[in-house]
Amino acid sequence: MKASQFFISTLKEAPADAEVVSHQLMMRAGMIKRIGAGIYNYMPMGLRVIRKVEAIIREEMNRAGAVELLMPIVQPAELWQETGRFDKMGPELLRVKDRHGRDFIIQPTSEEVMTDIARQELRSYKQLPKNFYHIQTKFRDERRPRFGVMRGREFTMKDAYSFDRDVATATLSYQNMYAAYQRIFDRFGLQFRAVAADTGAIGGEISHEFQVIADTGEDAIVYCPTSDYAANIELAEGVALLAERAAATQDLTLAPTPGKSTCEDVAALLGLPLSQTVKSIVLASDELDKDGAIVKSTVWLLLLRGDHELNEVKAGKIEGLKGGFRFATHTEIEDHFGCKPGYLGPIKLLKPVKVVADRTVALMSDFVCGANQMDCHFTGANWGRDLAEPDLVADIRNVVVGDPSPDGKGVLAIQRGIEVGHVFLLGTKYSKDMNATFLDENGKPQHMVMGCYGIGVTRILGAAIEQNHDARGIIWPDALAPFSVVICPIGMDRSEEVKAAAHKLYDELRDLGVDVLLDDRGERPGAMFADWELIGVPQRVVLSDRGLKEGQVEVQGRRDAEASKLALADVLAHLKGKLKL
Repeated sequence: MKASQFFISTLKEAPADAEVVSHQLMMRAGMIKRIGAGIYNYMPMGLRVIRKVEAIIREEMNRAGAVELLMPIVQPAELWQETGRFDKMGPELLRVKDRHGRDFIIQPTSEEVMTDIARQELRSYKQLPKNFYHIQTKFRDERRPRFGVMRGREFTMKDAYSFDRDVATATLSYQNMYAAYQRIFDRFGLQFRAVAADTGAIGGEISHEFQVIADTGEDAIVYCPTSDYAANIELAEGVALLAERAAATQDLTLAPTPGKSTCEDVAALLGLPLSQTVKSIVLASDELDKDGAIVKSTVWLLLLRGDHELNEVKAGKIEGLKGGFRFATHTEIEDHFGCKPGYLGPIKLLKPVKVVADRTVALMSDFVCGANQMDCHFTGANWGRDLAEPDLVADIRNVVVGDPSPDGKGVLAIQRGIEVGHVFLLGTKYSKDMNATFLDENGKPQHMVMGCYGIGVTRILGAAIEQNHDARGIIWPDALAPFSVVICPIGMDRSEEVKAAAHKLYDELRDLGVDVLLDDRGERPGAMFADWELIGVPQRVVLSDRGLKEGQVEVQGRRDAEASKLALADVLAHLKGKLKL
């Protein structure tokens, strides 16, 4: 491609609404143009990167035995009503009506449509296993779209769905996709981690996220540097930090703590470590009648060490809270504890509550907790003596740096990541809701066991830039760059020698199948170099009249601090080595 034939539109400054580096650089490099909140045109330069991403995904999905098809963006509501997600998904699901008043949705994902295909087409165990995928536009009506392609409303994803006869074969399909994802992200040239994750709104039994490592990532990734353990913060297991409960050494004492309503302030006032305090979090769960009215509420008291934070995902897996929970109202709190928040604790309650203690709290002794009395806390509190044993002991906290790894092979570290892929072993959640069955060897109907596997195609661009950039612009991994080589001839309009050498090298690289661009725009060297450093082309070749007279050409990798001077005859071999041709 020649620059004069292509479309290049760079900016010196990013728009004011571009918040993160990837958004700023994609706008400046002319890769995207905003037309609405969270909605972008993908310009020619950005589209070339998207096509590179899609090509790698297709090659590896096909290699893994998946079969490509294409499902519609607009889907009938009836399918989503079968699974209940038409109502459950909330305002993120864009609902529309056609001219006849029939309900449709703009797809954020395609489990229902794919399950509908499977129940019609896969009738026998002989047709299983099967894995279908597509690469398609999605829409999620984000309340606050931001960060450019990182959290837009319209985006492109690769979805794949596997169908198996039982959990054993479905697990093999899951492992096959997991391995394919490892190959895909390796080929992208990105630093990433695969971490155990919560199944979230999609549901299922096993789940892993593929996270691109970046300081600006929204997700916290927990891992052990000395083992293979890795998990999303929502799922990372918090082991008990005490081996056993020590015997009580203090009497229960009511301590005045005027105006000190946080564990941090109480610990400072009493001259005790924060780890000796226990914080109280009061939740409520509701039982509803068929009309959605509350018929009964249960109040829960969750206890964590003062320096720990509640993990709401873990709390939501407690029996009794699985159906949903909320924070208790002030009226409920005063009715059960006889006190306002800030001084709450598990001792001397007015009414019984369900007490859940984190694993570490359940082993604490002589601890400090709220006294259910304004401006007062108890010191020297002990299980069994001063209060009953908890109704339940569970892992309900976020892990912190330095916690023991659950696999016993070291301590935990935490880094930021950007989720770009997710694999789920769904089980029969959707096949049961939609009655997707096959006939087994005995002619009996069985529900298909499903897996779901997604990659955020357009999000990959933002994640790659967040991980790979400098003050001058984007630094694309070789596999994703819009062009692999840019030839920058200086004064080509004034020197036939420069023009001939530039075109010869351009033709040679094209013949090798290299994505090469010849910048024939006639720009000044400084402006030309700035454009390609901003856009992030991996290899730049500079030809000048003076250099050719000296028998030299300048070649510089985007990550290199300085250019290398090579003989013109050696440039092609040098680039072939750099591009691994």
